[in-house]
Amino acid sequence: MSVQTIAAADALARLREFSAVIDARSEGEYAIDRLPGALNWPSLHDDERVRVGTMYKQVGPFEARKLGAVLVARNIASHIERECMDKPKHWRPLLYCWRGGQRSGALSLVLGQIGFRVSLIEGGYKAFRAAMLADLPAQAARLCYRVVCGPTGSGKTRLLHALRDAGAQVLDLEGLASHRASVLGLIPGQPQPSQKRFEMLVWEQLRAFDAARPVYVEAESKKVGNCTLPDALIDAMRASDCLRVDLSDDERVALLLEDYPFFVSDPAFFCQRLDTLIALRGHAVVDEWKRLVHAGEIEAVVRELLALHYDPGYATSTRRNFARFGEALPVALADRGPQALARAAEAIVQGQDDESAVSSAASA
Repeated sequence: MSVQTIAAADALARLREFSAVIDARSEGEYAIDRLPGALNWPSLHDDERVRVGTMYKQVGPFEARKLGAVLVARNIASHIERECMDKPKHWRPLLYCWRGGQRSGALSLVLGQIGFRVSLIEGGYKAFRAAMLADLPAQAARLCYRVVCGPTGSGKTRLLHALRDAGAQVLDLEGLASHRASVLGLIPGQPQPSQKRFEMLVWEQLRAFDAARPVYVEAESKKVGNCTLPDALIDAMRASDCLRVDLSDDERVALLLEDYPFFVSDPAFFCQRLDTLIALRGHAVVDEWKRLVHAGEIEAVVRELLALHYDPGYATSTRRNFARFGEALPVALADRGPQALARAAEAIVQGQDDESAVSSAASA
């Protein structure tokens, strides 16, 4: 048998060495969070965990363990038949479950008896998460950031995507959080990840970046929807160099209508999101916005949201939170279109410290 138990910190450092990472927990546990690239081979499925747990409480531990053994053996046989018949002898999986190792231990025992070189994380997912959280500040601190600032609707996210297309390193926090980072930023039908999952995704992205090259990231507050940014990352961002994206008000309104099409197609959802602003803007203002929405005057509502809600105090708030915003490199976009964004991104990547070159290319 070839089964080796390794410490979580060792597994974290050597993650790329393994042929596969296998999560032996249930589907529900896997959905909340998992190691980067992990495959889900449940030793017990969600409903089976409930059955075994119920028997443990109502009948007794011995009978529950017998049932668990039957279910685990059946599931392991299914995984091996489905996934392992074509695997070569040098295939090296890394296994884990929650903490105690019983579920991953059973799977590793069988795989080791077959002849595979199996590594088992001591302390399971819980220990790996602790090691990841301990490593996250170092990953955040080793990188050099360029923070993309600009008022709502100025095209910050579009510029980030254009920068990625131009070959730059980009940390898309809103993409990782499945949220557009404003009160109205909830994306219908697209739930946010758990906080644990978000932190793992951020760590996974940070560790993949080359420290010799800048990382472009959008200016964010401490929360993107319900996801909280790691303190070390937000501190590093707030001390970094900035870019300031400028776009005309007409283009900003048009961009928002394009990027939030569900507000146009689903007025009820738009009004539901507007209700979240009552505490800030009062019933009278929000009720008027909702009346305009139902009348089809979406553009008018978007203009008022920018003028009354988003824009006031933006520069003051950004200057307070981002120490170098006062010296931000201006990126004046001619319009919201892909060509203007591509020109700006290329100019930034080719000469990010040349203010005149970036500004002239962006507005060309």
